[in-house]
Amino acid sequence: MNASAHRPAPVLLLDQATVSALITPDDCIAAVESAFAAHALGRTLAPELMHLDAEGGEFHIKAGGLRSGWRSGTGCYVTCKINGGFFGNRAALGLPNIIGLILLSDGATGSPLAVMESGYITRLRTGAATAVAARYLARANSTTVTLCGAGSQGEMQLRCLARCLPIERVCVWSRGGSAVFSERMAGELKLDIKPVRDLAAATRDSDVIVTSTPSTAWFLGAQHVRPGTFVAAIGADSPAKQELEPELVANSSVVCDIAAQCAEVGDLHHAIAAGLMTAADIRGELGAVIAGLAPKRLRADETIIFDSTGTALQDAAAAILVYERAKALGRGESFAFWS
Repeated sequence: MNASAHRPAPVLLLDQATVSALITPDDCIAAVESAFAAHALGRTLAPELMHLDAEGGEFHIKAGGLRSGWRSGTGCYVTCKINGGFFGNRAALGLPNIIGLILLSDGATGSPLAVMESGYITRLRTGAATAVAARYLARANSTTVTLCGAGSQGEMQLRCLARCLPIERVCVWSRGGSAVFSERMAGELKLDIKPVRDLAAATRDSDVIVTSTPSTAWFLGAQHVRPGTFVAAIGADSPAKQELEPELVANSSVVCDIAAQCAEVGDLHHAIAAGLMTAADIRGELGAVIAGLAPKRLRADETIIFDSTGTALQDAAAAILVYERAKALGRGESFAFWS
């Protein structure tokens, strides 16, 4: 047998421009929905999370996989993502605040298939998860949104939400200012998007609230939220981060992306630490809601929180789609790590 037959094939290298050209928000929303449902039905490899504090920031290492048949015609894939979160990068150095790579591997042989820029996929799959959750948990006639946080993730949240809800008006609240962000996004989405300073006034008049910040102390409390609101809490993805008052979490219906992970690093984690609830008190995981194994919204006046800590299953769903399209279209550069 030829010795070269024992070598893994070259690995496809995909930069941010290539990645972003190969996947749309609608593509990602559909893929993420399928991945969450697959998880509820036992068609995934258990996702894992590792958190590492560093000088001036932190690293998240997320690994997981989707089994053969998770979606029609697909094989088994595994991803491992290493993202650095250094929230002073942009202001001080002009670098992304979240920066990293995704390794996509063949889940049947272990062979690496692709290495791709992770920032765009991270933003897109996070926005996609919020859109999927809103489709199942928000009131169908939700037209008003308050967005807390005016960064690149906030942009993606609005782009994805606008695809699943009849949004007309958006209030943007940010400690760093939101006027430029609001003007830019209003032009892009053709919606009434305005910056606000009074958070409580905005949120109490909103059907949907999205928190998208690196905050380490809660700023959204029970006094900010009227009955029937859907809250997507996406910023708390490490133990020290927190956006929601524990009492608000404990007194709402909670749906998690991955329950065990939210109990360790999400806003659920802080409600548990305060002794106000346990992980058993949540309604269920998003995948279970999608698969019909846990209930959707039960009442118009029900306040529902989606605790979104981000999972490798979302990364895998998006990375698989990007890789398969890159192969089909001949995009990216191949690199042979084995000679």
